[in-house]
Amino acid sequence: MSLVKTKGFKYFKNLVIGLGASVVLMGALFKLESWPYASEMLITGLSIEAIIFAFLGIIGPEPDYYWDKLYPGLNDYHANLTPLTAGPQDGIDMGTPIHGDVIENQLGGMLTELQSMSKNLSSLKALQEVDFSGTSDQLKTMNNFYTKLNEAMADLNDSIDDTKVYKDQLSVLNKNLSGLNGVYGGMLNAIATSFPK
Repeated sequence: MSLVKTKGFKYFKNLVIGLGASVVLMGALFKLESWPYASEMLITGLSIEAIIFAFLGIIGPEPDYYWDKLYPGLNDYHANLTPLTAGPQDGIDMGTPIHGDVIENQLGGMLTELQSMSKNLSSLKALQEVDFSGTSDQLKTMNNFYTKLNEAMADLNDSIDDTKVYKDQLSVLNKNLSGLNGVYGGMLNAIATSFPK
């Protein structure tokens, strides 16, 4: 592998680009504020950036994805492409061979997941289309219902308490009446014995 494709070189390249850009920006700030050494900072920063951009133009861009490992010759327009499905081909060692059934199973699993996601998104869309405009009124109505129900329960509790008091008073009245009946009966007996027929 060449030096340009190593992680260390990529890190160094990004570091130099970032530092060069920061020197240019600081030089521009110094220039706008008319601070000393502004011209020197701009010259240094722009020179570094010019060298970096020239170098980047010479080495060329890196591929975003390495599809040519799966399809050798992908970069060649006239290549006859055959995917590596049964191991190494044309003397290229891929390490672990890539089998078609493994790829097919993985793609099948991805397809199942995509179908599941599609169903979930359809459900979300249906939920989005539900009209919740009357929900506020329904909530107010339910709130009123529960308020009235609580008031009725409180009244019922009060009437139960009143009923208990009334029952206790009836028991006392009943005892008093029994006592009065005894007294009245005694009076009738006394009258009857005092005035014989």
